[in-house]
Amino acid sequence: MIKYFYNGKKKYIIFNKKVYHNFFIKEKINAGLVLQGWEVKSLRLNRVSIINSYISFLYNKVYVFNLNINPIKTICNHIKYDNNRKKQLLLQKKEIELLKNYINLKGFTAVVIGLFWKKSWCKLTVAVVKGKRKYDKRNIIKNKEWSINKLRLLKKNI
Repeated sequence: MIKYFYNGKKKYIIFNKKVYHNFFIKEKINAGLVLQGWEVKSLRLNRVSIINSYISFLYNKVYVFNLNINPIKTICNHIKYDNNRKKQLLLQKKEIELLKNYINLKGFTAVVIGLFWKKSWCKLTVAVVKGKRKYDKRNIIKNKEWSINKLRLLKKNI
C-alpha cells in the first residue's frame, strides 16, 4: 500500500519535514521533472528519497541533485540504472531568474520539499531557503511551548 502525505490540498508522494525545522523558507515554486520510464514506475511504488537533495545550475539549465530513485527489480536487466543521476527541472523564465538571483545571494540555497502527482505528471516543490542557527530553533520551540501553555491557562480560567 502506498502512503501519501497531505500538506494543505496537495497529496505528496514524499515530503521532507526536516526542511521546515532546519531552514527559513522564503519562496516556494512547483516545477516539472524530466524522468526516464523506469523512474516513473519506481515513483509510483514510492521508491524515492529526497533527503539532502538540492537545486543547482549547469549550462544555464536547472538540475536537481541527490534525488535518489531506486529501480524496481522486475525491470529488465540490460539497462544500466544510475539512481543518483542529475534530473533536469522544467521551469518558466521568471522562475529561473528568481532562483538564480536568490542562489547568488549569500546564505540562500534551493532545496526539494516534496514530490507530488498532478494528473499523470510528477511535479517537484522547490523552496528557496536560508539556514537556521541553533538559537533560532530554540526560540521557535520556546514560542510554541508558550502558546500551548497560554491556551491551557486561558482554558482553566474560563
